[in-house]
Amino acid sequence: MALETHPPASQTQRPHPDHEPALSISWARPWCVAAWGGSGVAPSRDMGIIIRLVSTAVSLWIATVVVGGIELRTDSFGGKVGTLLAVAIIFGIVNAVLRPIIKTIGCGLYVLTLGLISLVINGLLFLLTSWIAGQFDLPFHVDHFWPSAVLGALIVGIVSWILNMLVPDGDDD
Repeated sequence: MALETHPPASQTQRPHPDHEPALSISWARPWCVAAWGGSGVAPSRDMGIIIRLVSTAVSLWIATVVVGGIELRTDSFGGKVGTLLAVAIIFGIVNAVLRPIIKTIGCGLYVLTLGLISLVINGLLFLLTSWIAGQFDLPFHVDHFWPSAVLGALIVGIVSWILNMLVPDGDDD
């Protein structure tokens, strides 16, 4: 009975990057293998984005339950999950694009109001998210600026902060 020996990983030959075929197989194991007990490691940036997306969707769901003027108009569980994930994506894009611009332009108002203007801005961004969701025919709606949008944005912010504290997303280095 002969034992097979394999060369150490440092001696295995890999193709030169300039000579790889158009469709190549990655030498690294995919991160999803790690989810089922493999030895792969998830990329922290990708998983961080997914964790933030899910925590924002959960925060939006809690806001729909707690605040009366925020409605999720679908009955199926899958429809609710899909809508909340889509609205979380919209909310993340709106915040990523507009918040830095608004903070830069409105820096004086932030100082003058000791940061309380951020409640108004967050409520307006939440209303904008609702409007964009309506343009995509998503069954998510915020009725009014006060108290629905302001309280909804406040709840989403607080719940997202708590969830991100409990579930690290890999960007805390």
